[in-house]
Amino acid sequence: MKGLANFNRSNSLLERLAPTDRSRTDTNTARQAYSDFAELTRKFPDSKYAEDARQRMLFLHNSLAAYEVNVADFYMRRGAYVAALNRATYVLKTYSRTPAAEDALSIMTQAYIKMGMPQLANDSLRVLERNYPQSPELPKLNALLKGTG
Repeated sequence: MKGLANFNRSNSLLERLAPTDRSRTDTNTARQAYSDFAELTRKFPDSKYAEDARQRMLFLHNSLAAYEVNVADFYMRRGAYVAALNRATYVLKTYSRTPAAEDALSIMTQAYIKMGMPQLANDSLRVLERNYPQSPELPKLNALLKGTG
């Protein structure tokens, strides 16, 4: 019940009528809900609620990763490249198996380019190409990198 309460805490009447992207809002309730669901699955792994809790944890994990990418993107748009790079690195360390990892690699590559570090930009671009060969960011990043060389 605690997990569901925290999971739905941000679902006000206004948000039910006009849903917002959870990855762009405060993460405190999402982190608490994740913790509550993790406790349920740890203490009662065979409960009839355990599978639902695991699915909600996966959703929250992906949302938290997307939030971090949004923050990194915010820093990029403000020219705070080191901060953006740090957030993107955090995403790759903490949320490496989420859809947000692709965007984190793109942000890393862009930040390295902007900071004048072409070798590191090439390295992160190579990782992006290997893991996400269909990424729509690849042509843009390759062009940016060629423009710096």
